[in-house]
Parts: sequence; structure tokens; C-alpha cells
Amino acid sequence: MKNVEKLLWLVAIVGFLVGLYGVYDRVAFGHINANYGSYVPWGLWVAAYSFLIGLSAGAFLLSTLVYVFGIKRLEPVGKLALFTSLVTLGVALLSIVIDLGKPERALSMFTRTNVGSVMGWMNWLYSLYFVLLLVELWFALRSDFIAWSARPGVAGSLARTLSFGKKDTSESAVAGDRRALKILGALGIVLAIAFSGGGGALFGAVGARPYWNTGFTPILFLAGGLLSGTALLTFIALVFANERDTVVLLGRIVLGLLAVDVLFEFAEFSIGLYASIPAEAASLRIVLFGPYAWVFWGVHVGLGIVLPALMLILRGKSPVWAGLAGLLIAFTFISVRLNIVIPGLAVPELEGLANAFTGPGLTFDYFPSLTEWLTQVWIVSAGLLAFLIGYRVLPLAPGNAREVQIKRPVPTAPARATGAVGE
Repeated sequence: MKNVEKLLWLVAIVGFLVGLYGVYDRVAFGHINANYGSYVPWGLWVAAYSFLIGLSAGAFLLSTLVYVFGIKRLEPVGKLALFTSLVTLGVALLSIVIDLGKPERALSMFTRTNVGSVMGWMNWLYSLYFVLLLVELWFALRSDFIAWSARPGVAGSLARTLSFGKKDTSESAVAGDRRALKILGALGIVLAIAFSGGGGALFGAVGARPYWNTGFTPILFLAGGLLSGTALLTFIALVFANERDTVVLLGRIVLGLLAVDVLFEFAEFSIGLYASIPAEAASLRIVLFGPYAWVFWGVHVGLGIVLPALMLILRGKSPVWAGLAGLLIAFTFISVRLNIVIPGLAVPELEGLANAFTGPGLTFDYFPSLTEWLTQVWIVSAGLLAFLIGYRVLPLAPGNAREVQIKRPVPTAPARATGAVGE
């Protein structure tokens, strides 16, 4: 899959360079050229943040199948899953920082945390999760760092630095790494579920928005994260792990998660429409029949459900088809998050509010501006570049990591019997 990797390098570099204009516009002019406003204060960047957080949680939870539950068939993607989780977490947080009017004030969430605030708790959960990812990834790579220390160039220098002078690759040392990974992975399961579901709780706790205000919202966020994160790992395994059986197995897991997610989504829409609570039903009708209904029916249902499901059902034994199906699901899942964030804000909280005032930002119609799209392209491209560079300089996959031989005592051969003294 070297050609695909080269294509990803090209996409990342072009996206990074093109997106720089959006970053310049955002830094130089603030929120002036963004299309959200007073009535719809959250837009593409918030939707992308919740989407990327789900990717991170889903990729991490997949890694626990390797390091906590010991599923050997998924070992080829264990380290890739941890690294993917780390990169997508960073990109998600960068997306939300770009959205903030005063990003520097985010530090006050550490110094003056409101213990009754979901957002305050999420701030600490993200921080703990970030530290846990770094430590767990180090334990997963420690033996490989030692193996790579003799390499020339950047990879060798980085491996020597990150091994922190440790050279023990004995059986007991490797077993210790596995125990640490199991403990950290178990703790990470709690954190990943907490902050992924917490993202949904942040929406679900808003009582003024019936479309969000349900105890089912955190479950939807968690299920969506599992689906999208595993789907992304399926494509990554195809390109970077080059393990046929692993990709096919991941494709089967994705198909099962897709079925569960569709069931949850059908329950949400059918019950919401049947109950006919005005504000909630209005948001659902915007999703299904509004001016951007093509996002739901074309992008989400067509490209994100029907097509990949057919690919997995009919050609799921082919790793290429399974990987491409995973890419389709992961790539189009941003539409799901957009259809949660925007329609929930697009319904006036008071009857007649849409016509009561006029002026810049006083509209319930929203579509991301060029600045928003370009900035998000830059953020995602930066994350893709970070992943590609990491793949090149870190021992993340079977294709670029040499297995470490565990040192065992070598028995000494007995002395050969001789026929004469002093022979």
C-alpha cells in the first residue's frame, strides 16, 4: 500500500498549505468571517471536535481488545490504535480551541473548575486521558525503542531518546510492560467512556434544546465513536499494518457496530417524530427534509451506511473492500455530528424570534463559510501529517517495527570428555 501512503502524504501537504489561508483569516480577523452567530453559536468546528473525540475514544477502546482482553488477532493494530487515538485527540482539541473566542481563557478551567459543570469535568478527563495515552504508548513501544536504538538517522536518535537509557528486553521486563498496559488500558476504558459519553452529556444536559435533551444522547455519542473509530482503524490497518486477516476481522466488527448504530439512530428518529414534541420534531424535520437533507440522505445514509454495508456484506472477505468501507464510514461520520449540532440550534427557542430582530449573526440559517472549511482542512491535514511522520519515525506497525527477541539464559554446553589429561 505504498502508493496509498504516498497519496496520503500528498493530500496532507496540499491540505495543510491550502488551509493556511483559513488559519490566517481566523487569527487576523477572529470570528468575523465565520457564518455562525448569536442564534447558531456552534458550527463546523464544534461538530468536528465532537466527531474527532469520538474517533479517539473508538480507536482507544479497540486497542483495549489487544492490551486488556488479549485478542491476539488484533495485535498488529494495537500500537497504531493508541497512536491514532493520541493524534485524533490532539486534532479534536485544536478544533475546539479554534472555535473559542478567547482561547487563553481555557486555562481558567484548570484553576477555577466548577465541579458542577460537565465541561469542567471533561477538561480534566481529557487531560488525564492525554497523559494516560502517552504513558501507555510508551509501554507499548518500549522494547521496540530499544531495538531501534542502533538505527541511524532520526528514527534511531528518537528511539534512543525515548528509551530513556533502558536496555532490558528480558522476559520479565516484557511481561512487566504487558502488566502495565493491561492496568493502563483498564483505566483508559473508564476515561474513554466517560469523556466520549460526556461529550453527549454536554449536549443532553441542555434543557432548552429538546432535540438534545435526552439521556440517550451520551449513548449515541459513545456508539458513534466506537463505530467511526473502529472504521478508521480498519482503513489504517489496510494501509499501514498490511495484515489481511486483521483487516477482515475489523471489517466484521465494523459491520456489527454499524448495525447497532443504525438501530440506535432509528430509535431516536422514530420515537422523536412519533412523540411530536414541537421543538424536537422541528429539528428532526430539518435533518430529514430541510434544505440540507442531502447531507443526511446522501452523505450519511447513502455513502456512510448503505454503500459500506453492501461492501462489507458482499465483499467483506477482501481486505481492500473492508478497508475502503471503513474509510467511507469514518469520513462521512462528520455528517452525523453536523446533524446533531446544527439542527438543535436552528429551531427558535421563542416563537417569532426569527423575525423579531434582524442584523449580522441574527439568523437561524447556517452553512460553514470558506474560512471555516479551510481552517478545518488545515487542522485535519496537520493531524494527518503528524500521523504519517509518526509512522515513519516510530515502531508502530509490523511493517516498520522489528520484533524484539526476549533475552533468555543460554545454557552452557558441557565440556567435551578427553582421553588424556591436559589434551
